[in-house]
Amino acid sequence: MITALFKVSEAGSYKGFSVSGHSGYSEAGSDIVCAAVSSAVMLTVNSCIDGFDVNAEPEVIDDTVKFIVNKPSENADRLIGSLREHLEALSEEYPDNIAVVVK
Repeated sequence: MITALFKVSEAGSYKGFSVSGHSGYSEAGSDIVCAAVSSAVMLTVNSCIDGFDVNAEPEVIDDTVKFIVNKPSENADRLIGSLREHLEALSEEYPDNIAVVVK
């Protein structure tokens, strides 16, 4: 199962997120759930850093992508919020393959 963890500050801004695991929906290379999640995460990270100059640190270790926002920003909140909504929609369609947690 893929687990997406979104960290939110007391003020309501996103502090970052991590996505880890494998969906197990299908074999590697033909897993549509994994492809959808991977593509959305890559788009969010690249848009934050390259498109909107969000002060953040991406990190990939094994099957985990971590994205820590160093300085809260409206752009980071919108982009990460969009990722969260997208992954929540996927988790409704594939509840056995992806879980979204907000802390």
